[in-house]
Amino acid sequence: MQLKERQILDHMAALSDPYRCRLLFLLEDRELTVSDLCAVMQLPQSTVSRHLKTLGDRGWVESRPDGPRRLYRATGDGLGESAQKLWELTRDEVLETSWCQSDRRRLESVLARRRSRSQEFFDASGAGWDSLRDDLFGSTFHLAALMALMPGASVVGDLGCGTGTVIETLAPFVRTLIGVDSSDAMIAAASARLRRFDNVELRPGELTALPIDDAVLDMATLMLVLHHLECPEAAIAEASRATKPGGRILIVDMLPHDRAEYRQEMGHVWMGFSREKIERYLSDAGFGETHFVALPPAPEAKGPELFAVSAKKREK
Repeated sequence: MQLKERQILDHMAALSDPYRCRLLFLLEDRELTVSDLCAVMQLPQSTVSRHLKTLGDRGWVESRPDGPRRLYRATGDGLGESAQKLWELTRDEVLETSWCQSDRRRLESVLARRRSRSQEFFDASGAGWDSLRDDLFGSTFHLAALMALMPGASVVGDLGCGTGTVIETLAPFVRTLIGVDSSDAMIAAASARLRRFDNVELRPGELTALPIDDAVLDMATLMLVLHHLECPEAAIAEASRATKPGGRILIVDMLPHDRAEYRQEMGHVWMGFSREKIERYLSDAGFGETHFVALPPAPEAKGPELFAVSAKKREK
């Protein structure tokens, strides 16, 4: 007997038992535990487990661990066209049986209990949910996750990269990152921090004379660096030169403030920037479609309020 003939006979044998057909119907579009299936089919665990093993051995069902339990699901069309046609024929007949209709109603009850337990948890958590979520996952997980929205083929320049905090966040999500900083100490710290990434280049250089060729970057970032520069508009113009037409720039910096001591303590040249000034710098450098947002201050932050502004380099 040829292999193909043996396979179709094996598939027919797998579908010859009504319990196994009921299981496949229940697992067709969802994952369920053995306990769920026992509740729906009103069968003992030993019976359900035995038939699941038969289906699993013949490739009709797959499972995965989920903590102390396992979740089961039908493999769908993974067995090939002939097996899929056989199941479609069998399924049409199964759907007409009274026990299939009963299974469907009990399944809705099981799924409703799941939803109810989840809803009860959130209702009970109420205002405490944020604190619980932060305890479990940290307070910034969503910010890192949002980086997945970055185009995977991007070349990003972090201009004034410092110790590499921004690059570390972006590196898993983009093709190439180029970090530029004028401080040898910052470059050394960033190099140590980022050594595990093979898509990061660190280059010493001034932001007003970037060591980057024309129209290389899909995106440029300037994070809390412009207030240190004598001529921030020149740095924005350089970022424009290094950015492709249609590429984007993101600037984060301080809104105007009165902390004059920052000049002496941290070498600040500018005491923040107004929206009008930053938008003028961007427009003069060839950027348009500007979007300016004042960032909500973190509760623990002691410094001036920040803004974020993004813009798109105009096509020539």
